[in-house]
Amino acid sequence: MNILGIIESQSAAALSVDFLVIAGGGGGGANGGAGGGAGGYRCSVSGESSGGGASAQSSITITRATNYAVTVGNGGAGGGTNGAGTSGGNSSFSTVTSTGGGGGGNSANNGKNGGSGGGAGNGTIKGTGTANEGFDGGTSVGGGGGYGGGGGGAAEAGNTDANAEGGDGISSSITGSAVTRGGGGGGYSNILGNTAPGGTGGGGTADPNQNGGTNQGGGGGAWNGTNSAGSGGSGVVILRYPSTLTITIGAGLTGSESAASGGFKRATLTAGSGNVSWN
Repeated sequence: MNILGIIESQSAAALSVDFLVIAGGGGGGANGGAGGGAGGYRCSVSGESSGGGASAQSSITITRATNYAVTVGNGGAGGGTNGAGTSGGNSSFSTVTSTGGGGGGNSANNGKNGGSGGGAGNGTIKGTGTANEGFDGGTSVGGGGGYGGGGGGAAEAGNTDANAEGGDGISSSITGSAVTRGGGGGGYSNILGNTAPGGTGGGGTADPNQNGGTNQGGGGGAWNGTNSAGSGGSGVVILRYPSTLTITIGAGLTGSESAASGGFKRATLTAGSGNVSWN
């Protein structure tokens, strides 16, 4: 390669942006309810993982002074009395989209498909996860000792035994510190008296109004009585890029840029929809 080619290659590498794109988590189900599935989890940091057992994906090469669309998905609402959970909203950056977590099922409704699937309600069918984003929800056991399954997490499926625990999330150090996100919500358990825990990484416990973790894409916890189940947690988009670049966060987005550290800056986008660009 000639000198010009080396310079061009280095320039292209300097414009590479790593991402962590997590969608909103699904709400838990009420009345024989199941945990909501975690929002889809897609990551490009070398040595880390995407959801569903996938390896890191390819980073995005950006051009200065060019707009790139970003959306941060909201969490899905928890089911009201006798209601199933609502699925979370998608999150995206440029060409990368993560799917909202599936709402948890209940005794009358199946768990919904999503980034990670919502758990099966008491006697119904689990929701399935999306390849390279998350795992399935847990199944259920009917009858007097029945329960709704845990919501699927980014790192594992929702629990299918009487524990009904939500699936765990994945740890990422894209911000410079290790943080676990993408846990599924806990399912209702007659055996445990509604106390099935959510998965690590923001999964809500199966008690009234135990919501998934904000900006973690956690699934909402289930409920079996007259109260509403927990809502899913909102998603997040985190971008890591060389410290020589400065991001502009456009109207409609809520977020901030970190100081340079280790040769990188990071932008954490926590709500809304709009454009970002770099100079």
